[in-house]
Amino acid sequence: MTAPITVVIPTLNAAQALPGCLGALMEGLGEGLIRELVISDGGSDDATAQLADEAGAQLVSGAASRGGQLRRGCAQARGDWLLVLHADTELAPGWAAVVAQHLQAGEQAPAYFQLRFRARGFWPVVVAGWANLRARLFALPYGDQGLLIPRAAYLAAGEYPDQPLMEDVALARRVRAHLGRFKPLQVLAYTSAARYQEEGWLRRGAANLWTLLRYALGADPATLARGYQK
Repeated sequence: MTAPITVVIPTLNAAQALPGCLGALMEGLGEGLIRELVISDGGSDDATAQLADEAGAQLVSGAASRGGQLRRGCAQARGDWLLVLHADTELAPGWAAVVAQHLQAGEQAPAYFQLRFRARGFWPVVVAGWANLRARLFALPYGDQGLLIPRAAYLAAGEYPDQPLMEDVALARRVRAHLGRFKPLQVLAYTSAARYQEEGWLRRGAANLWTLLRYALGADPATLARGYQK
């Protein structure tokens, strides 16, 4: 039986974070879940391409835009399911068994994992808790939580839009319209807290909420991306 999942990871100078992300995926091979790995790079000048080659990944290269990178990466997929991960996200041990159960149940529901930051303290718990609550209440999981989507539904929904920011929100809306709400999987997805630690948890969290609100009101993703990256 052919393994069902294509893993797609967008990268840009991700050599430091990528080994942890890839290492966590190994149990998926043992469970017979992962058919192939696609790394969609946006022009890295570090060792990202070398790491992709060592991992046996298919490397897709193009302009640096996460939506565009994901669209190109997913276009190469042959698996029945897409597992989209950010390079700085690591799935917790035991994830493969939970995903296998989800797939074996015959469900076609898209799913996401439970966000947890690789940081200690009050604010990491609060911010991650809000992200998980937002995903549950509004069916809007972000890419750093990891997304598991039937490829047929992804294609029917129109694929990732080629935009530099909020591509995960745009796709979640499209997929939800075709398949209904995303299902939360009871597996942690550990992601980097570097940006929050550099800018401050309150400041970065407030900026993220403001960006989401502006996008919901119709702001251009390219304009939002320029502000987000400052």
